[in-house]
Amino acid sequence: MTTFHVATTGDDAHAGTESAPFRTINHAAQLALPGDTVLVHEGVYREWVRPVNGGLSETRRITYAAAPGEHAKISGADHVTGWTHESGPVWTVTVPNAMFGDHNPYTLTIDGDWIVRDTEDEPRKHLGDVYLNGGSFYEVLSRDELTAPPQTEVLDHWTGRMVPVPDVEQTTRRWYAEVGALTTTLWAAFSDADPNSELVEINVRRSVFYPTVVGVNYITVRGFELAQAACPWTPPTADQPGLVGPNWAKGWIIEDNEIHDAKCSAISIGKEASTGNNNFTKRHDKPGYQYQLESVFDALEIGWSKELVGSHVIRNNHIHDCGQNGVVGHLGCVFSRIHDNHIYAIATKREFYGYEIAGIKLHAAIDVEIAHNHIHDCTLGIWLDWQTQGTRVTRNVVHDNCRDLFVEVSHGPYVVDHNVFASKASIETFCEGGAYVGNLVAGTVRVEDVMDRATPYHRAHSTKVAGYGVIYSGDDRWIGNIFCGTGGDPADVSAA
Repeated sequence: MTTFHVATTGDDAHAGTESAPFRTINHAAQLALPGDTVLVHEGVYREWVRPVNGGLSETRRITYAAAPGEHAKISGADHVTGWTHESGPVWTVTVPNAMFGDHNPYTLTIDGDWIVRDTEDEPRKHLGDVYLNGGSFYEVLSRDELTAPPQTEVLDHWTGRMVPVPDVEQTTRRWYAEVGALTTTLWAAFSDADPNSELVEINVRRSVFYPTVVGVNYITVRGFELAQAACPWTPPTADQPGLVGPNWAKGWIIEDNEIHDAKCSAISIGKEASTGNNNFTKRHDKPGYQYQLESVFDALEIGWSKELVGSHVIRNNHIHDCGQNGVVGHLGCVFSRIHDNHIYAIATKREFYGYEIAGIKLHAAIDVEIAHNHIHDCTLGIWLDWQTQGTRVTRNVVHDNCRDLFVEVSHGPYVVDHNVFASKASIETFCEGGAYVGNLVAGTVRVEDVMDRATPYHRAHSTKVAGYGVIYSGDDRWIGNIFCGTGGDPADVSAA
């Protein structure tokens, strides 16, 4: 078993020892074998780590860790200098397209299945972003909008109402980009800041720690700051790359990290592209719901089972300021444990909208435990969608969200016990087979049937499909809960 060392003072031509460390984590990731450790020392690493080897078991995993007592940040953004002042708060800079490789986030749009737009030709936002001293900006769709008045309200699509912007001053910090054949030009409004004397970064890489091949098992990622990735929209009918994640593998542990500023999803424990990749958006030949059914059977064909995928542990992470999800996963999330995480400020910028947004958003959460998390100030706290079976949601504190818990088109059985749901809209259940035990419910509860979508259910503790059916609803058990809401129509509850 070998320990490889990585430091900002190192060189990839070195031996990777403590006295002669490598320069990049990704170089170490090409060499690490089962039982090895990659120890990363203090500093900022602007790279995408793509492991090629995995561990063999729980006791022979590959561990990537920040050195004890040292702060190691892996960033998907690059520091950009050479800004030219244009007028007022607006500055501009031109960068070569070569810096982005084959993933220029200023040409790639936030698009795919289950994205919601008012019209088909509505302008798309992009995967890029600009950061001033770590704070992200808002994209605008024309240069004229860079100096428009501050935005005080934004549309909440859940309720159809305008809601206050959490930080009005932040909305004045905006960016716009134009991409040419060889270069990308950005304009940004920096208020009264000088971008040449402050830290200004722009999104460059899709992910910061994510294999590009499947089946890289038993990896531990521990103790890092992981930030600023131009990762795409991750619906359940598409490839689901996140800022960090296993890419259809088994037995990862992601723990004790600070993870923030994923353009879409921070931690992905979801599916891969071969089981469907935005086919509804690309083809428009049948409903997205049908493609989602197909993805389940396609996954079974490539070995979707407890033996080959899932069983991940996501614990003690601090996850915030992401556009779509703190944790996302379809199919690949099975048999996992998500516990003791602090998740907040997910999709609160409301730069884009779709049906896949939440602090934790899982499809097919078979035998998943979501425990002792603190989830707040998200547009939706926990959303369990399709095949919520053998799932337990326990001892979480969920508050100040547009909605706290939404369980959709699932047949159960599942258990929701000893949680605090303290938002105005606490629980929505469009499913059946749930047991709600010992919860404190401070807001509204909404129960509905779903008779136009038949969804799968499985053999107990297995991915094998036993059948499928519509949701008649109402077949739940409510035991020992305390309800202290003020009543009202859950569909009419204002966003947080």
